[in-house]
Amino acid sequence: MGGETRVVDLSHVVVAGMTTYPGLPGPEITDHLSRADSRGRYAPGTEFQIGRISMVANTGTYLDTPFHRFGDGADLAGVPLSGLVDLDGVVIRAERRAVGAADLSPYRALIPGRAVLVHTGWDRHWGTVEYADPGHPYLTAEATELLAALRPAVVGIDSVNIDDMADLSRPAHTGLLAAAIPIIEHMTGLDRLPDRDFRFHGAPIAVAGMGTFPIRAYALVGRRE
Repeated sequence: MGGETRVVDLSHVVVAGMTTYPGLPGPEITDHLSRADSRGRYAPGTEFQIGRISMVANTGTYLDTPFHRFGDGADLAGVPLSGLVDLDGVVIRAERRAVGAADLSPYRALIPGRAVLVHTGWDRHWGTVEYADPGHPYLTAEATELLAALRPAVVGIDSVNIDDMADLSRPAHTGLLAAAIPIIEHMTGLDRLPDRDFRFHGAPIAVAGMGTFPIRAYALVGRRE
């Protein structure tokens, strides 16, 4: 019998009114059917709550599919689950603003087919004005080109944007999604993961005609024999 598996949550909690990306509205979380209103519909002592949420797709920790950038790309319903769950993972430690190809090169042999999670430490600013600072970490165009060539299953980052927000051509989104490599933004907790030897899971619901949606990203660390 091996050691117990440790579950590491890599997603931010979604709460009403929160800010994920500057300029986008926060989610509205309300009752569609409150517990009090439900009591007249069921037997005495039986009650339910049915919630309602109104939000933009880019809320919390979310997955970008190719459709987010390209009209003919795979949407949330078209991206295969096999590329999002039960993946070998690797964490790239790069606590700098511009994460370049040189930061990725030591991991070249570990990148193909894996969930590549870029740990910058920027999640420490979540919920503050600093989180949206233009000096946030991002992947350079050269790093994107290397990743696209090495073909990871998915690429995640714990920053406000995988691109430099000042670069409106969005080279990281463009290069990765053109290569059918989904992107996860606004991750957290990557400091709690080992560099490798974990299994990654991060799937959205299958919505046709949408390119982005929140996920519950998590990792399983340790193996049961």
